[in-house]
Amino acid sequence: MNPKNSIYIISKGRWDSRLTVKALEEINVPFQIVVEPSEYNNYAKVIDPKKIIKTPENFSERNKGGVPVRNFVWNLSKEKNEKYHWILDDNIRCFRRYNNDIKYKVMDGTIFKCAEDFVDRYENVMLSGFQYSSFMAYNRQKRPFTHNTRIYSCILIKNSLNIKWEGKYNEDSDLALRTLKMGYCTILFNAFLQDKVSTMIMKGGNTDTIYNTKDERLEFAKSLEKKHPDCVKTIRRYNRWHHSINFNAFKKNKLKLKKGIQLKNEINDYGMYLK
Repeated sequence: MNPKNSIYIISKGRWDSRLTVKALEEINVPFQIVVEPSEYNNYAKVIDPKKIIKTPENFSERNKGGVPVRNFVWNLSKEKNEKYHWILDDNIRCFRRYNNDIKYKVMDGTIFKCAEDFVDRYENVMLSGFQYSSFMAYNRQKRPFTHNTRIYSCILIKNSLNIKWEGKYNEDSDLALRTLKMGYCTILFNAFLQDKVSTMIMKGGNTDTIYNTKDERLEFAKSLEKKHPDCVKTIRRYNRWHHSINFNAFKKNKLKLKKGIQLKNEINDYGMYLK
């Protein structure tokens, strides 16, 4: 199976590596990659131009990180009358299914379809996505999903959410917090994983622009606390500045099934099997 909603990869300066492109091509999942005009020719040499969306301007010149291109994708999806859209970072190596404490690499797009169907059962889930594979330690049982937390890098957005991406840093955490403060829910799938390259490891993206100095890193961490002082603190960890988010206040946000949805007490593997 493949996802029923469009997948958009936002990419900057990574036509050589194009990890997410390769990951989706390997499992035959359709996608479109969104690139700036100044880099279009570089991408068109290695990716089918039919899969490339050229933005109307070089959004990176605004010095607002990924926010302008993310809003461009959201608006584009709404113009196409899509109910949801996937937005993916460009440095994901592969996707996995976590089961019986093992991270199995998937070979088709079924996990995207599973996530879409699960989320679409609820009227108040606005953001969802896949957990980082590196955050799922072996020999440590996890719930299949966590609700009301942040969603990073591989995000399914319900287009009717009446806010937009904001700021320069931490836009994914900020979007999740604003969504939760509106009373909505988020779902982070632990059963479905993304193998993403760690932040600031690869060239390109925001690594070479807004995260390229120590001062920028501190400003990055503090910016979220300034916007959400009720639940965010700036801390020092692993010789770097980070933000720490307390999501406990959002436990009261309860998932609401759509009318007419009847949950069945049975397992549906969507045809997936271990090869």
